[in-house]
Amino acid sequence: MEQYLKETAYLNYSAKEIQDLIEPFKNKGLTPVEIAKQVYLLVRDGYRYDPYTISIDKNHYIASNLAVKTKGHCIDKAIILIAALRGLGIPARLRLAKVTNHIAVERLTERFGTNVLTPHGMAEVYLNGNWVKATPAFNKELCILCKVAPLEFDGETDSMFQEYNQEGAAFMEYLEDYGTFDDVPLNFMLENIREHYPTVFAVDTDKTTFKF
Repeated sequence: MEQYLKETAYLNYSAKEIQDLIEPFKNKGLTPVEIAKQVYLLVRDGYRYDPYTISIDKNHYIASNLAVKTKGHCIDKAIILIAALRGLGIPARLRLAKVTNHIAVERLTERFGTNVLTPHGMAEVYLNGNWVKATPAFNKELCILCKVAPLEFDGETDSMFQEYNQEGAAFMEYLEDYGTFDDVPLNFMLENIREHYPTVFAVDTDKTTFKF
């Protein structure tokens, strides 16, 4: 379990940016479950979801760099959540997967050539002897626009994207599980991105961040 509490170059929770983020949750007499639930909501709604930026720059994925932004990709938000929880003494790790997004896909399909999102990132949190999935990607405002209920996290059951929205339309489909990682697996992520979005990198091979 020690590796899931460890500070790393990416999950640098002793940095001021992360310490500022988690300060309100320290020494409040809260249980680990209560802390995890509140930090989850902070990350879910405090950072707007942005699927239109792809970065292959390792500095992009450092938690302290992400924490000062106003928006982020699903992996970005998962990294913030994991670093914050580890900084509060709660074991957490990254889980990656491949999903198909069926809602508002026109821009995604135009830019990426597909509505498949990969790697999709979520957190797993160790609470009361169990690993529980937490997906803070979609902020509440975006969920309202997509007509899907915001994902809650109770610290006991897995919080994962719904298969259908509130109108019964297909919303999100999990295609492949890449497993869990105790740190940000940058090489795996870069290989995955290049494999699934080859046209994104075909124009300018010197760029490290692509915005659409």
